Amino acid sequence: MSFLLPDDRLLAMLREDVPYGDATTSGLGIADRQGRAVFRTRGTITACCVEEAERLMLLAGCTSTRRLAASGAQVEAGADLLVAEGTAGALHRGMKVAQTLMESTSGIATSARRILCAARVGRPGIMVACTRKHLPGAKDVMLRAIMAGGCVPHRLGLSDSVAVFAQHRAFLGRMPPHLWVTKLRAAQPERKIAVEAETVDDAVWFAGAGIDCLQLDKLAPEQVAEALRAMAEMPRRPLIAVAGGVTEANAAAYAAAGADLLVTSAAYAAPPADIGVALSLLEP
Repeated sequence: MSFLLPDDRLLAMLREDVPYGDATTSGLGIADRQGRAVFRTRGTITACCVEEAERLMLLAGCTSTRRLAASGAQVEAGADLLVAEGTAGALHRGMKVAQTLMESTSGIATSARRILCAARVGRPGIMVACTRKHLPGAKDVMLRAIMAGGCVPHRLGLSDSVAVFAQHRAFLGRMPPHLWVTKLRAAQPERKIAVEAETVDDAVWFAGAGIDCLQLDKLAPEQVAEALRAMAEMPRRPLIAVAGGVTEANAAAYAAAGADLLVTSAAYAAPPADIGVALSLLEP
């Protein structure tokens, strides 16, 4: 599963950065001179949004581009990602937006890939999902990044899935889980029901109510293993997702404890990748 950011989204990024023209390039009188921009990574990265960077340069007015990497590719330090040619005006209009978009998303993609690889040391084939705790207004960009890193979205929003948290249960009073699970199934018959538990006892209690996914929040790997042992005799065990504090450092331990899915927000805090841009004049 993957997608590209549409032109209207990219044009909005350009308008935000260059709403009324480039005062410096225009003031220097160099806007019509022909040049080349080469985008090059200074570190080894999981690349992201190279396709969007290429499109940004074309939307900014560049006449030709050459893309040398794709989103999701592992790119070694010193490798070129993108080459664009056009007037200095066009190059400067698109350059910073394209560079920053690749840096931000490639940083997240690189972190997401590292967490995924760490998790698969503990359990080959396990998947990592990234939460919706991304910067508001940047969901599409953040999803693009974590998916380039090989992870999947945890929840796209409140409308696409059913997940019961302690904040919901605060309004249910003493109603036992099997009753509100039945109510949810009747109201949302096509949705799987996920419930978050913060203790081993609650995990076993909710699992017995017939839910589809049990999300263990902020439990240690040893507690995850304990919860799984307690559910071993159940005729139908829910999928076990582990969330809350999952990082590259502990992903293997959680996977080895028996989790079916790891859920994390850690990749969103990754520092940007370091991508340089070299501009040069093309002689007539």
